[in-house]
Amino acid sequence: MSKSTAEIRQAFLDFFHSKGHQVVASSSLVPHNDPTLLFTNAGMNQFKDVFLGLDKRNYSRATTAQRCVRAGGKHNDLENVGYTARHHTFFEMLGNFSFGDYFKQDAIKYAWELLTGENWFALPKEKLWVTVYETDDEAFDIWANEVGVPRERIIRIGDNKGAPFASDNFWQMGDTGPCGPCTEIFFDHGDHIWGGPPGTPEEDGDRYIEIWNIVFMQFNRQADGTMEPLPKPSVDTGMGLERIAAVLQHVNSNYDIDLFRDLIKSVAKVTGATDLSNKSLRVIADHIRSCAFLIADGVIPSNENRGYVLRRIIRRAIRHGNMLGAKETFFWKLVAPLIDVMGSAGEELKQQQAQVEQVLKTEEEQFARTLERGLALLDEELAKLQGDTLDGETAFRLYDTYGFPVDLTADVCRERNIKVDEAGF
Repeated sequence: MSKSTAEIRQAFLDFFHSKGHQVVASSSLVPHNDPTLLFTNAGMNQFKDVFLGLDKRNYSRATTAQRCVRAGGKHNDLENVGYTARHHTFFEMLGNFSFGDYFKQDAIKYAWELLTGENWFALPKEKLWVTVYETDDEAFDIWANEVGVPRERIIRIGDNKGAPFASDNFWQMGDTGPCGPCTEIFFDHGDHIWGGPPGTPEEDGDRYIEIWNIVFMQFNRQADGTMEPLPKPSVDTGMGLERIAAVLQHVNSNYDIDLFRDLIKSVAKVTGATDLSNKSLRVIADHIRSCAFLIADGVIPSNENRGYVLRRIIRRAIRHGNMLGAKETFFWKLVAPLIDVMGSAGEELKQQQAQVEQVLKTEEEQFARTLERGLALLDEELAKLQGDTLDGETAFRLYDTYGFPVDLTADVCRERNIKVDEAGF
């Protein structure tokens, strides 16, 4: 019997608790004291000042299941959500952290024990591949000599992004500050799926999937680019809960894990959809997660900053419900089923349930009035179109008059293989 997503989250935290880590609650999706960040998008965000030596905690090891949103800003996954197996606006990042305590050896050994240990995730060792930064001989040797991964399954990745230290295997917080090499663990889904190992031209296929990234923070990058060794090297790791759940539940898409299967059934029920493979169901199931948790953390739909990102996600979900044939407001009705599938993470949402439902319902009622009219206008414009690009002026009119975010217009156009001239917008 495979573990449920809620059980996997709990097992991760229990494992690191047994290794002397403090279990720390997920921080808010609205970053505390970090104006550079739109939303919390990684487990390490709440520990940033600890890594920089500006904040002290009464523990030197921590573990979290951090709720994250990637939409807007640098990590904007919005338009891919629902169309690929692994893009989400909301996900949970499992992490373990060492603040000047253990370093490479223990970080690697803990990860291997959790992934392959009989009492834990029990993954077959021969299915796991690892990457290390090209010059990180220490990590290579730990994997090869102490853990026993065959050398042909340890891949060195150099500066593959066109500049020194610009690499998939070198992590940096920003242009300056803590940084260091990382080692990533990949799962091989098997040769019935197309794709090649990391570092090969076929690496973007779905066969080899990165499941865990372990960052060794050992340098402080100066403004002139020099790397100063940190007095106390630290560890920051991240593993997507939905990805590891897909591996442990033997499915290839995150949308096929128990949590999403249940949520998609609820979406079908409230919209009246009958085809459970429809991509719009996935879009809505993903979007209710980010919208509900953002509202619970104090974000309100508006026309600027965080509020506008939230509004765009809500409106995209409503449009997909409209495509499925939803005849009345439906999005707010998904808060209760979401609470049911989220396990311990749902408990916190439950306390704010009425407020979250009310905000969603109000936004949905407002947008429903202009959605039909805007779609009719867009249909007219697309019928007249010569060529395959909608002009920016029409996209702006849809935004200005009917409240259509440009990505919603692009979404409709994408289904008809038409591009939007966003530069002209």
